[in-house]
Amino acid sequence: MSKVICSKCIYDSTIPAITFNEQGVCNYCLQIDQLQEQYKTGTPEGEKVLMDIVAKIKSDGKRKKYDCVIGVSGGTDSSYLMIKAKEWGLNPLAVHYDNTWNTSIATENVRKVTTKLGIDLFTYVVNNKEADDIFKSFLKAGVPEFDASTDIGFVQVLRSAAAKHGIKYILEGHSFIAEGVSPQGKNYFDGKYIKSIHKKYGKLKMKTYPNMTFFQFMKWILVYRQQFIRPLWYLNYNKSIARDMLEKETGWTYYGGHHLENRSTSFLHTIYNPQKFQIDNRNWSLAAEVRNGLISRDDALKIYNTPIIPDSELVLFVKKRLGLTDEEYTTLLDGPKRSFRDFKTYKERFEKLRPMFKIFADANLVPRSFYIKYCFPLKENK
Repeated sequence: MSKVICSKCIYDSTIPAITFNEQGVCNYCLQIDQLQEQYKTGTPEGEKVLMDIVAKIKSDGKRKKYDCVIGVSGGTDSSYLMIKAKEWGLNPLAVHYDNTWNTSIATENVRKVTTKLGIDLFTYVVNNKEADDIFKSFLKAGVPEFDASTDIGFVQVLRSAAAKHGIKYILEGHSFIAEGVSPQGKNYFDGKYIKSIHKKYGKLKMKTYPNMTFFQFMKWILVYRQQFIRPLWYLNYNKSIARDMLEKETGWTYYGGHHLENRSTSFLHTIYNPQKFQIDNRNWSLAAEVRNGLISRDDALKIYNTPIIPDSELVLFVKKRLGLTDEEYTTLLDGPKRSFRDFKTYKERFEKLRPMFKIFADANLVPRSFYIKYCFPLKENK
């Protein structure tokens, strides 16, 4: 069968759990349309809702040193969000999780933006040997989520920092307009998944790695009542404009592509997933640019159909960091392909508790994308 390509973006029939309506529009485009309607994205109504949230954050944060936490990576979105937070009159604490694979550009970007804006920065640095042991475990497991430990660790550090300072509000710089919502299917991770893979393939104890258990997750929600806010979901956000503003106002430097500010994510997106699983995550941002009219569908497809050229220096870095010979590295990339279904996870529990998490998502106690991607059974392509 020939591939079917969405008439509105560039997602095709190889994307997990994809469907098309009578007009040939994929379910992921329809999902974006629904989110735009729900959040009134880029409209006066959406901006009013956001400003009401900002006013509530200010009110609840009176007489506190910080009224919110912002997770920062040195990337475009989180850096831009810091600028906007200061414009809105918020007093944020910037929180960074250092998995010890940062590029120097990312580290400098975090420093430049926080210094220029006068925002205090808290950085949690995991033990580098522990971090490498977890990364190596995921390579041995043969699953697509090589960098899952960074995402889980980052959120756990954010929530822990907020709890320490008595802060209820956590701001995250994600935009479904600029990035879409990643397709549901092969990629999944949670704290139990991290622990399960590391227990089987790891060698070092996780003493400094900030994993998140289900109990801790529920504690942040029910006891601390932490709200996860994504301000860019309400705004008509444009990455190119954001980058220009950051460069002019803070000296921030672009790092060359989506998620390339960190070597682990760069390895995942440009080498590991494309070569081992034939997964090309460029379609996320390219599809978003097509939906927003920033690039033509034909031009996006040309870029997407151009093979990714691996960075030989990055390959050498990964081999050295993880202590892999050329033969061991090749064996891992050519080895068996597994998925989260082969290991223990909280996925079934999240699905059973879906009605509860719907309430939490409506109250901003969990990200809406968590509810959409993790609380429903994953459909297989027909």
